[in-house]
Amino acid sequence: MNFNDVEVVLAIMKKAGYGDIVQLPEESDVILINTCAIRDNAENKIWQRLNYFKHIKSNWRKNGTKSSRPPPKVAVLGCMAERLKEKLIEADKMVDVVCGPDAYRDLPRLLSSVEQGQQAINTLLSLEETYADVSPVRIAKDSVTAFVSIMRGCNNMCAFCIVPFTRGRERSRPLESIVREVGELWEQGVKEVTLLGQNVNSYCDLSGFSAIYRTNESGLRFASLLKCLAETYPEMRFRFTSPHPKDFPDDLLLVMREHHNVCNSIHLPVQSGSSRVLERMRRGYTREAYLELVERIREIIPGVALSSDFIAGFCGETEEDHLQTLSIVETVGYEMAYMFAYSMREKTPAHRHDVDDVPEEVKQRRLSELIATFKRSSAARYHSQLGKTQLVLIEAPNKRNPNEWGGRCDSGQKVFFSRAPVPDHQSGDLVDTKPGDYVAVKILDTTFASLRGEPLRRTSLQAFYSEPR
Repeated sequence: MNFNDVEVVLAIMKKAGYGDIVQLPEESDVILINTCAIRDNAENKIWQRLNYFKHIKSNWRKNGTKSSRPPPKVAVLGCMAERLKEKLIEADKMVDVVCGPDAYRDLPRLLSSVEQGQQAINTLLSLEETYADVSPVRIAKDSVTAFVSIMRGCNNMCAFCIVPFTRGRERSRPLESIVREVGELWEQGVKEVTLLGQNVNSYCDLSGFSAIYRTNESGLRFASLLKCLAETYPEMRFRFTSPHPKDFPDDLLLVMREHHNVCNSIHLPVQSGSSRVLERMRRGYTREAYLELVERIREIIPGVALSSDFIAGFCGETEEDHLQTLSIVETVGYEMAYMFAYSMREKTPAHRHDVDDVPEEVKQRRLSELIATFKRSSAARYHSQLGKTQLVLIEAPNKRNPNEWGGRCDSGQKVFFSRAPVPDHQSGDLVDTKPGDYVAVKILDTTFASLRGEPLRRTSLQAFYSEPR
């Protein structure tokens, strides 16, 4: 989400007359710091950067080459801006502008209003803002993958999460604006789009309904959006993140099964394997309900790849709760997981009603056990790919070996293979491959986090899946 926010901000700044992005803060007129408030570690890094920028500004006049122009203005954007606005404003000469995630359109005005010694702030949350009419300025212009935000905010008041308080209530972009943005990306050479939302299951385009009739029962839902995109751009891959396990509809699974360009990869955050902890987290499902959903997903989409999020050491978590989390990792078998020790955030329901009573050393020990369990479990998932032929979208050269390409297969796993010429599936001629090409790759080896294979041919997405299996 933050990456996409940066691209939205750059589009707004460009329209306001600001020029190119520079590589060094010393060369800038404005320093924009987009922030995350999910965990303490992310905020601590921001404070370190702010201290560095304060040092640059304080020494500005000592450098004669810079004396002809004022020091750069520092603007803090995003979730941390909304959560810690008072603290940021009070920080001694660190920040000039504080701009929340729903106030990016106001950023040029805020910057222009800043004079010597003054500060500007706008952290108002909106019930309407989706930036639907803003065409983001892509940071990685040569990348063949991109993110598209389809909605903003969140209505799920999970006990541990600060997002509803920093990004506001859910609101969805009109379907036509998303189709337009994806079309622009296709024209720029993008071959894979990840659709973003705090809970994509809740996507609901109400743009054709009067405000008095706006309910979640009306409007176009996420399955309709995904089906429209898949059929409009059949040679473009689509992924999405994140759905919520409490309301995962069958019609979405059917769209995935029926459209080969919707990747068979689902991020399904569980957070804990204990029903007692899940209730305390206010997740809206039990361990048993989650496992039933996993079974249903695999029944409709055989071979689907699953990933998840886990929190170690949430308030009141016992050793038995922790063991249940380890067991759900082994039971489900995830391809990927994001695992963190619990970090209590102010303003969250947990901060108001619970006690952060799991010692830090216990959190870290449980996190280490969780990571080790995942590594053992995922090894079997990676080894199951040996001998299979996967469709890989080339993204870029392997950073460790420039003679190899790197890309991802349908399940989201990283695949590396030789850059040697391969036959083209139509002409049969040997051709050089490049980023944006689809290549059929036979998987020959695996590590903990990647696959390695032999390139067989350059192909197209639809041609690959029309071949007999």
